[in-house]
Amino acid sequence: MPRQPTARDPAPTDDAFVARLLPWFDGHGRHDLPWQHPRSPYRVWLSEIMLQQTQVSTVIPYFLAFLRVFPTLPDLAEASNDAVMAQWAGLGYYARARNLHAAAQRCVALHGGELPRDVEALNALPGIGRSTAAAILSQAWNDRFAILDGNVKRVLTRYHGIEGFPGLPAVEKVLWALADAHVQHVPDARLADYTQAQMDLGATVCTRSRPACVICPLQEDCVARREGRIDDLPTPKPAKALPEREATALLLRDGQGRVLLQKRPDTGIWAQLWTLPQADAGSDLQDWFDAHVDGSLDDADALPVLEHTFSHYRLHLQVLVQRVHGLRQEAPGLRWVAAADLASLGLPAPIRKLLATGAPPARPKRRTMRGAPPSPESE
Repeated sequence: MPRQPTARDPAPTDDAFVARLLPWFDGHGRHDLPWQHPRSPYRVWLSEIMLQQTQVSTVIPYFLAFLRVFPTLPDLAEASNDAVMAQWAGLGYYARARNLHAAAQRCVALHGGELPRDVEALNALPGIGRSTAAAILSQAWNDRFAILDGNVKRVLTRYHGIEGFPGLPAVEKVLWALADAHVQHVPDARLADYTQAQMDLGATVCTRSRPACVICPLQEDCVARREGRIDDLPTPKPAKALPEREATALLLRDGQGRVLLQKRPDTGIWAQLWTLPQADAGSDLQDWFDAHVDGSLDDADALPVLEHTFSHYRLHLQVLVQRVHGLRQEAPGLRWVAAADLASLGLPAPIRKLLATGAPPARPKRRTMRGAPPSPESE
């Protein structure tokens, strides 16, 4: 029977995990990632934040572009919110960018413009948790800290035959104990390599589906492989259907062809990004339009519904296109933006893509906003 996770789950009694993993990394690991040359604290930190929820192949071009604009931590701290969000736009999970910016500013204020070489001080920075702090310390300074990101959880869960969804506190506690025990066997000079080796093994061999067990350096001692439970571990998160939500947005252009954009609030979906004026209920958007815009929506063209999936719901966004005279009055958070200036602002990926196409109405429909039924509440 596979072991059930408990707080007293025994630590490994030998170093087979480490002893096999490091030679594999030397021959098959990733040694040419841009944040490895050099492995400076700032570059390691930036890569770790970008790699949360995002694959390496997607991150690399964003990482390189971000460094060209913000080559040092003080450069990032001094930047405007719009400049940071513009470089992050399209990478998703925008809270990461907001936390990155806030953490840089805190480092300037409290740590002389550098990341602190202290686990508690790192943990206190926005967007840095226990595993991210450990990854920074081990890779940038070769300090002895265990990590437990998604790849490592999957490797340890299979290797030790740990049941239960790894996101549960009880299971995570067991995995942390195992990770901490393993890292004690790593040679002093190899801690940065060991951290990268774990991530590489999970990303390239011990993958979520169709893992390449026949070439895995840990296959001899892997409980999941020995017991034929590779497909069962890690225990998946209980499935839950994504809620469906609806909203309406306005793509408004003035006589110069500029688009009206509105900055989102500091919290919630697409926080602090520039996007189209949007509301959950058509009637609410009509009231907003009447108060702010000189024009009419009675003959607005409706684009095909835009669908976008967030981590916790699926959005169906109806976009209405209209030419208007201008604003009735200037208002904070509203601005007309020429097409040439869109790249300088942080826009959600689906809105940026929509605007890049010129948004011609496909099979336009005539509709009015008045009397439209309210849609489900959105975040």
